[in-house]
Amino acid sequence: MMYLHKQIDSIKATEQKAGKGVSMKMLLSAEESPNFAMRNFIIDAGGYMPLHTNSVEHEQYVLSGCAIVQVGEKTFEANAGDILLIPAGISHSYKTLGENPYSFLCLVPKGEDCITIID
Repeated sequence: MMYLHKQIDSIKATEQKAGKGVSMKMLLSAEESPNFAMRNFIIDAGGYMPLHTNSVEHEQYVLSGCAIVQVGEKTFEANAGDILLIPAGISHSYKTLGENPYSFLCLVPKGEDCITIID
């Protein structure tokens, strides 16, 4: 098995089409890792990611900031240090709170991820 070492600051963020003020850094692509892709999403202060579903589960770790997160019928405040599991096919959304960006790691299993925007 090969190893890989990168610095997060060397990875360019790409703007995401869905939502407002959302960008993503591909930390480990599905081509680089045998089982998971690792991404870093950043949602600017005042930004949001709309309600949507994915065909794969998401494991998330909040790095910084605060957001109102909706998962299915539940809504809660997520902060730095929180861990989230979003099952495949369950609707979810994010809306930042405060003056700081909301940043989180998001791991997804390797495979096709079909995304459906709900609103």
